[in-house]
Amino acid sequence: MEKGLLIIISGPSGVGKGTIRNFFMNDEALKLAYSISMTTRSPRIGEVDGRDYIFTTKENFEQAIENGELLEWAEFVGNYYGTPLSLVEDLRNQGKNVLLEIEVQGAMQVKEKCPDALSIFIIPPNMEELEKRIRGRRSEPEEIVQQRLAKAAGEMKMVKDYKYVVCNDDPQLAADMISLIIKRHMQNADIYQES
Repeated sequence: MEKGLLIIISGPSGVGKGTIRNFFMNDEALKLAYSISMTTRSPRIGEVDGRDYIFTTKENFEQAIENGELLEWAEFVGNYYGTPLSLVEDLRNQGKNVLLEIEVQGAMQVKEKCPDALSIFIIPPNMEELEKRIRGRRSEPEEIVQQRLAKAAGEMKMVKDYKYVVCNDDPQLAADMISLIIKRHMQNADIYQES
């Protein structure tokens, strides 16, 4: 069985990564498995441990860092976020294409460890629209909103480090474009396997 692709999707907070993912995640032709991140932040309303994130303590997370158990990790607004390496490798070895929806800092760590990773950066139509989306959540205090906006401005400068850039002006169209990118890379992997 051939090993699955490792797919990185990044973009600023509020750009619509989750919305886009929901359009193509269940497309069986893509053979996708979503890698659940581990975090020390508290669950938001409706989030389920083991489905949306693996919620853990700061102590457990720091132990995972020390033990080299994370493919990537980052700290943001006082919380840790990371990807358990064993989960990703298990899924890829089953022939699944593993989707990582991660921060730019984590994406650079993954690209360093896995240069063959397929990297896609989602951008907003403009920064005003991004601010509107972040404020529309109404789930965070103004201080956090300002931190997210400042971080987004910095992240937009990292777009050059990604193989593909997709604009989320229309989530369905953005999802269709990402599906095509993944299918193209699956075909290329098949060609290399046969030769």
